[in-house]
Amino acid sequence: MTPPRTPEGGAPAAGFFPWVVWLLAAIFYCYIFFVRVAPSVMVAELMREFSVNAATLGNLSAVYYYAYAGMQLPVGVLHDRFGPRRVLTGAAVLCALGSLLFAVAESLTVAYVGRLLIGAGAGFALVGTFKVASIWHPPRRFAMLTGLAFSFGMAGAIGAQAPLAAVVTATGWRWSMVIAAGFSCVLAALMWLVVRDRVGSRLEAEPRGQPGALASLCGVVTTAQTWYVALIGGASGGQVLAFASLWGVPYMMEAHGIGRPLAALSTSLVLIGYAVGAPLFGWFSDRVGRRKEQLVVACVVMLLSFVAAVYVPGNPLWLVQVLFFVNGLAVGACMIAFAVAREHNRPGAVATTMAVVNIMATGFGGALQPIIGWMLDLQWDGRMESGARLYSVAAYEAAFMTIAAVLAVSIPIALMVRETYCRQVRQAA
Repeated sequence: MTPPRTPEGGAPAAGFFPWVVWLLAAIFYCYIFFVRVAPSVMVAELMREFSVNAATLGNLSAVYYYAYAGMQLPVGVLHDRFGPRRVLTGAAVLCALGSLLFAVAESLTVAYVGRLLIGAGAGFALVGTFKVASIWHPPRRFAMLTGLAFSFGMAGAIGAQAPLAAVVTATGWRWSMVIAAGFSCVLAALMWLVVRDRVGSRLEAEPRGQPGALASLCGVVTTAQTWYVALIGGASGGQVLAFASLWGVPYMMEAHGIGRPLAALSTSLVLIGYAVGAPLFGWFSDRVGRRKEQLVVACVVMLLSFVAAVYVPGNPLWLVQVLFFVNGLAVGACMIAFAVAREHNRPGAVATTMAVVNIMATGFGGALQPIIGWMLDLQWDGRMESGARLYSVAAYEAAFMTIAAVLAVSIPIALMVRETYCRQVRQAA
């Protein structure tokens, strides 16, 4: 496939090819969400296989996030310096190796290394999607493409819930991860063949005389607005990663007395709402030309819907499912935080800006997963089933107070965000 060419410094290319390039990057982001969430439907199997408690399992899942978050600053610099083609291809290969290693692990140490490699490779996906969007598409599409990217991610997360639960039941968790490794290899080949770092002769990069990578990073991290929106991303992303991506399934099984497939489907409604809300509210904020009001309302709705779903006694299952969907819509609305961060920083530092925000969005989840597991272990009443620990509803409710607290803090932070009116506030220096 030959990419269209434009004159030096021309506008992003028109036609079908820009969407193909972006689509491959978005599919990679879909994949990394699949492997990110996969342990949530393997909780009992992993506990039994490696003879671990909830805190250790939380760490096994969270080591992905430690690697992911730790890679974000170099990821942003690498994307800005070398372009997405080589970076995304190598990242997909790394994810494949990690998935395969995790699949064949006979010890907890090897499983840790596998998850670590998956997280390191996955760290390139979202920022790469943003970078491709900034190269191949005009700025007016950025918020919408950001939302669509998150929709692809949620599609992967949804696939790692009820559908993967059925596959794990039928074939076991190891073969599921082997298949995931093969998919990542195919995706790596396609990205190498199709993705391009430039539109014709125009490379998305810093103009001559602009600050280098370190100065660019310093500019991003010293902008207060970057941290406000990053904390909002951390609160919303932390809830999704800690609840919907790990502890929500066993909680729903215990709280509502339902089987794993229905529990996975119920928590998937958070992800489905996220997938719907991210592009919808990205488009809406572009349409009305405002960002801040949406962020404030979304943070309030996130907190209220989560508290109502988990802590109001006697809620029927259908109402909890509705609240999960509404919660997901609010999380999706919060993803315009990435567009706000871009608008408050220089255009040439897109990948670096996105990386800084993404550190918080994933770092909160990486911290909350083992903290919740540790709190569950503190309140464990000794019950076990087939070698796996069982926890009471009261234990889950106490542990989930950490999520509620983080969501509550996001509200005053959203009030401190400065409105951009969907325009680039900070231009190239």
